[in-house]
Amino acid sequence: MRVIDGAVWRVARTPDGPVTMRLDNAAAAAGGVMCGAWGPGASWALDALPAMLGADDTGADEFAALARRHPFLAQAIRRHPYWRVPRSGLVFEALLPAIVEQKVTGREAWAGWRALLRRFGEPAPGPGQAMGLRVPPTPETVRAIPSWEWLRLPVDPGRSRTVVAAARVAPAVERTVALGNADAEQRLRSLPGIGVWTAAEVRQRAHGDPDAVSFGDYHVPGLIGLNLTGSPVDDDGLEALLEEYRPHRYRVQRLVELCGRSLPRRGPRMPLRRHLPGRAR
Repeated sequence: MRVIDGAVWRVARTPDGPVTMRLDNAAAAAGGVMCGAWGPGASWALDALPAMLGADDTGADEFAALARRHPFLAQAIRRHPYWRVPRSGLVFEALLPAIVEQKVTGREAWAGWRALLRRFGEPAPGPGQAMGLRVPPTPETVRAIPSWEWLRLPVDPGRSRTVVAAARVAPAVERTVALGNADAEQRLRSLPGIGVWTAAEVRQRAHGDPDAVSFGDYHVPGLIGLNLTGSPVDDDGLEALLEEYRPHRYRVQRLVELCGRSLPRRGPRMPLRRHLPGRAR
């Protein structure tokens, strides 16, 4: 995606094919969003757009009542009163980058994702092509990527095996969008290499799960703990801290990400690993 002059340009691979979407808030005063779409997936994307923008999220008022218990959350809702949990309905699209992000620094994750799109994605339809936007590869393309190409991205063997295994069962992965949140998590975590963090990241993006907390994240527990209690916590502390907000725990995480204090930096950034072939370029 890109943001240009206030408009969001987003590409996706829908069940009907690739699409480029342009969204802007020109109709915000009337409570609307303007969207143009190009490509074979245009009709599907326009039909799915309300859910992508959070229109199916019906629990915001219930959470607002819970959030009044905490000064930070009450203020965060006042600052972001219209934020809703989005639901793309595109599970493999969310799963692929989430696996690439596993157990690496943000810089490594973004570099691997960009390289994957450039080498194995395809140009976005319509005006997206002129912008250099790329559509993520199909599961069939992902299954055919040889091991040495993954290393050149660079994506290590642990993550590439997980990606390829998920691509082999992509139709079943997509069907999880029709399941309840608990069943969707169970199905996703039944895949080799998919743990609590990856399943949560996918459910946040594709399923619109308001309770999908990123347990196991390097930063999230400390960030939430700092903003809700004044001190960072670990995963166990985070679970106890968020229990009273169930089934809206992801809403807490997202509001902290949107307007919370950052963790203080007490040392240099984690160094990039140098042993993979792609690092030499």
